[in-house]
Amino acid sequence: QLQLVESGGGLVQPGGSLRLSCAASGASLDVYAIGWFRQAPGKGRQGISCISSSGGSTNYADSVKGRFTISRDNAKNTVYLQMNSLKPEDTAVYYCVAGAGSSCSRGYLDVWGQGTLVTVSS
Repeated sequence: QLQLVESGGGLVQPGGSLRLSCAASGASLDVYAIGWFRQAPGKGRQGISCISSSGGSTNYADSVKGRFTISRDNAKNTVYLQMNSLKPEDTAVYYCVAGAGSSCSRGYLDVWGQGTLVTVSS
């Protein structure tokens, strides 16, 4: 049974960088698209990026495009989110979620990690 665990969050100054990891267990990630979502204080959960099962296709929300990069290493059963040029408005709990298929266009399963908190503040 697929389980996901996020890690890598923390406190960073504006303009700084963090790399988040989404590690899978219970199943091979190579058949799932994986999305990253975030939930800022007082706001709903927002999709920010997705990567297809092979890594051949990616997408990004406009709010993070050009600053964040999603990638995956299926041999390590892990998906990453490299976050650069961080802004205070990036402060949120970040979650990864399994796609319903190999493509990001198929939507998502109700399989989430526990979330990792990213705080961007000076």
